[in-house]
This record gives sequence, C-alpha cells and structure tokens, in this order.
Amino acid sequence: MCCKSSVDQNNTSQESQLIGTILDLPSRSSNSYSGTELIQLLTPLGLREREEIIYSEILSGNIPYFLRQLTPISLDIELNGLSYSLSFYVTTDYMALGSNDDYFIMPMTPIIAQDIANSLGLSLITKKMVDHIWQHSELKLPPTPIPPNPEMITIPVFADHNEIISAQRLEALVLFPLGSLVAGHKKDVVISNRILENQNKVVIYGWHQSNGQVIQPLYSGHVNWYADYSHGIRFALDKCILNGEVTNLSDILNDPDLYHLLSDEDVPMIMTNYPVDKLSYP
Repeated sequence: MCCKSSVDQNNTSQESQLIGTILDLPSRSSNSYSGTELIQLLTPLGLREREEIIYSEILSGNIPYFLRQLTPISLDIELNGLSYSLSFYVTTDYMALGSNDDYFIMPMTPIIAQDIANSLGLSLITKKMVDHIWQHSELKLPPTPIPPNPEMITIPVFADHNEIISAQRLEALVLFPLGSLVAGHKKDVVISNRILENQNKVVIYGWHQSNGQVIQPLYSGHVNWYADYSHGIRFALDKCILNGEVTNLSDILNDPDLYHLLSDEDVPMIMTNYPVDKLSYP
C-alpha cells in the first residue's frame, strides 16, 4: 500500500469533480464571531447550549475558509489478490469556528458532530482512516497533553490548548500554509463497531507521536456527551471514489470484503454513525 503517483493524483483530481469536495456552506458573514469572541461567548454556557451554538455557527458558515476544501487521501491497496484504487476526502484540519486569522479548534461531542455530518453529507472517520490521514499529512504536529484535571472539559482549557496548537501552527506556516493537511495535534472521535455495542459511548483514537505511535489507543470508556480539550472532529465526505466509481463510505464499511479498505476491525461495520440523541446531554 502506498501513496499514488503525481499522474495518479491528477486523475484523482479529475475524478473528484464527480462529487462535491467543497463543504456546502454559506459564505462566512463579515459579522460572524471570531474564534476569540466565541471563546468568550461559550465559556459560561452549559453543554447543551454550547453545542447548539456550535451547530448553528458551522451551518451558518462561520468556519475558516481553509477548512472548506476537502483534500483527497489516495491509496493503492492489494486486498485478497485484487487491486483497488481508493480516494476519500477529508477536512485538512480538525473542525474549527471563526476565520482564517482567528479560529478556534472546537472539541465537541459525537452527538453534535454526527448531527453536523448528517446535515452536510459528511461522515466521521475510522481508526484506520485516522492512520492514513496521519501518514499522508504534510505537517505532523507533536501532541501537547495538558495534565488531567476536572477543568479539561471546559472552554477555558479548550482555549489554552488551542493557543498551544496555534503557536505550533504559526511556526510552520511558511512551509505549510493554511489548507495543508495537518495531523497529530488531537485525538479523533471515530466511528467503530463499538458504537453498536454501546450506543451511549464516544469512541476515540489517535494523537500520533513523531514516531507514529499513538498516545490514545481505541477507547470507548467515556459517555457520549463527554468531550475534553484533546478531542478533535475531522470530517470525511460521505462519498469516495473506488476504482473510478463514486460510492458511499458506509457501503464500503458494510461490505464483508471491502470494509478492510477503511477499517482494521474484525468484522464489517453495521452502524457507521453515532445516534443523534440530544436527550443524552446531562
């Protein structure tokens, strides 16, 4: 398995015209909140109110422009003696609110993340997709853990971590401008067969170190309304291109043979989304 050649990448670019690889969102209003303003707005709110605002801000178009263009992860894979060419499309960074100049990478629960995905024709990603994204990322940022404490689920700690990442990102901005594929700086909220087993949990994975080892193995011990500063939401388009044909990510994950292309679990994925159960909020 390897990256596709530049010629193949050109072919992938042509194929991507078959599907929308720009997020279907309104233009960002000049009156939209900046990331800094949103930190101030969200800090005193409870979780339910906070996530209602996150949903509203994203659907109204208040995200940085560099996040709107999805980028392909293009692979050639040998599976059961057959060759597959696969391209799936992801946001170049974790979901953020605000502008290119002042944005706030926003941890959120799988409840609201799935609601956003459903509204925009997107999907959350699998553990295997997280690994592919890190391997293909142009900029690999080292994880920056904050010592565990009761405040790690609050907006001020989210903002502290955002400031750390912003400094890392600024240092690399000349070589890797906004819109470059970036990974390593957050754990991913992922889809997994563990969702079917326990639908009131969130599944997380990742935080790749520079040697490729992850700090966070696949874990499903938190309730589904839990989100701390380390969690990131990276979306994929719910459609991909397999051997030149447009198909759904869920169809691949459901398939008893093809699911290996996107998942390293033992069986196909019956449930490829989180329940959007807003009664789960505390």
